[in-house]
Amino acid sequence: MGFCYGVRRALRLLDEFSQRYGKIQTLGHIVHNEQVVEKLSVKGISPVNRIEDIHSSVVAITTHGIGPRVLSELQSRSPQIVDTTCPWVYREQKAAKRLAEAGFSVVIFGDADHPEVKGVLEWAGEGGRVAQKLSLKHLYDRIPLRLAILSQTTQNPQVFKEFVRKLVDEFLPSGIELRIINTICDATQRHQAAAIELASTVDVMIVVGGKGSANTRRLAEICLAQGIATHQVETAKDLQTSWFPGKCRVGVTAGASTPDEVIREVVDKLKN
Repeated sequence: MGFCYGVRRALRLLDEFSQRYGKIQTLGHIVHNEQVVEKLSVKGISPVNRIEDIHSSVVAITTHGIGPRVLSELQSRSPQIVDTTCPWVYREQKAAKRLAEAGFSVVIFGDADHPEVKGVLEWAGEGGRVAQKLSLKHLYDRIPLRLAILSQTTQNPQVFKEFVRKLVDEFLPSGIELRIINTICDATQRHQAAAIELASTVDVMIVVGGKGSANTRRLAEICLAQGIATHQVETAKDLQTSWFPGKCRVGVTAGASTPDEVIREVVDKLKN
């Protein structure tokens, strides 16, 4: 649990570049965790929401990545770019681009409002769509003859499998060429599998992570789906004593952008 490779890599890159160049602005939050963002601000690394607000000579692309249009505009404005795009997101972007160029209409299974999905959708071109439901009928007037399916990197693997199974049952008999690439990152799959295993042994689960973190939210959802009382907290201050009467065992897990010290504080408060 806690920081995945992509987040650790991003923070290492930012630390190296901030020591070399000083002030850095990030186009959006580098990760969806307020404690991480606050800690970075002390080093002079701060987020902006729009390219128009950039006034630093060094700009960082966040772990969620960006689309080609935003990248082109950023390159035209900034002499120095630090690209902290998660390697799994980068793989997803390249797959979307490659499939679109090969003539496939690309569907990304994920959250339409998430910055990762917005960026990948740009790489997917005009035929790109985002599927949030277990169906494609609401996305196209006529289902394309060549269809490619990708997943947001932090999706629940079981839900993605169900989505793919429905597509195969619905569209393969009609002769559609269907290409499916599993772009869910291995850290997400390990985190979720470990959370499910832990949830089966406890009376209540505590999931630690930012309110805006998709992978943390997914962890809470899958724990709740096991029939276990589950609560998501951002810090130890969010813990409530009313959650624990009659509970003998408490399980703790955390999202991929949650700092180790925040997890330790939650565990220490639970112990005390």
